[in-house]
Amino acid sequence: MLHRVALPWTLVLFLAASAQAQIKPEVILDGLKCPSGVAVQPETGTVFVAETAASQIIRVVDGKAEVVVKDFPADEYGKGPVYQIGPLGLAFLDKNRLVVGDGSLKDGEEVVRIYDVPESGKEAISADAGQKTNPLAAEGDVPGEGNFYAVAVDASDVYTTANGDDKKGWVARVTLEKDKLGKLERYIATKESVDVDAPAAITISPRREVVVGQMGEINDQKDSLLTFYDQKSKSLLLSLPAEMFDLVGLAYSPKTGRLYGVDYSWADPKQGGLYRLDAVRRDGKQVVKATKLIDLDQPTALAFNNEGELFITLFGNGDGKDESKTPATGKLLKIGEGL
Repeated sequence: MLHRVALPWTLVLFLAASAQAQIKPEVILDGLKCPSGVAVQPETGTVFVAETAASQIIRVVDGKAEVVVKDFPADEYGKGPVYQIGPLGLAFLDKNRLVVGDGSLKDGEEVVRIYDVPESGKEAISADAGQKTNPLAAEGDVPGEGNFYAVAVDASDVYTTANGDDKKGWVARVTLEKDKLGKLERYIATKESVDVDAPAAITISPRREVVVGQMGEINDQKDSLLTFYDQKSKSLLLSLPAEMFDLVGLAYSPKTGRLYGVDYSWADPKQGGLYRLDAVRRDGKQVVKATKLIDLDQPTALAFNNEGELFITLFGNGDGKDESKTPATGKLLKIGEGL
């Protein structure tokens, strides 16, 4: 039985068309190779991006990309098309420490990494330079975990969604122990709780619940779920249909407390977009009202800065494996007003 959660959303009623008319994204960077993660550095406000098919992490300095961490290995993901992937989800522990969810090795070998970020203008560091967790190797009939797509940080705990065991749909957790990484562990078996596949998006709510977006099947059905878990007990507090195809990113605005999500829409990228997710009551029940704010082509992640400006990565339609055939078309967008 689900527990009722008093969600920190704000109900705002207005026409979706009106909302879209107010929002004008600015392209901060383009020509990126399949960017898959974005984070804003505390204190400085500098934006970092995981350029996964380029096997590197970059930051925006004076409107240009500066490489921060380089030379990740490269793995492949997908069956058609097949994408080259490296670093995936990003989040900051504090001003100087960046958490990276890895996708550059085989399932069962991938890890969560933490880097001491060098100052701007300094030489980029190697992917091997940071701390790393243990991998989540196969155990009996339990397959190895990997593709740590999105990362969320709360106090001394780091949570990441994983894509290895389709029967369980794990959220993994690692606890920091005196500035060192503790053991990475399988923590919440999301599919056992909600019977929907593929945890992808993750964030921490203002009430400190672990908020997970279940992507669902890669088809033309709006089968994504928005779910809330208690950090200590790991119990499912609430699960609601998200009214989105493939929910892959979640973030709360620090200014308004409202929750936003991005829909990748694998089956039909033209249906992708940025949504505001409001709590409403329908027929006496609490539901999610997903208001589409703007159309986006294959959005992968989003992050706010302290001023409430929103940054979104767009994957692009290149496969990242052969620039001569499919040039890099990924982008980093900024939305400064209209949210």
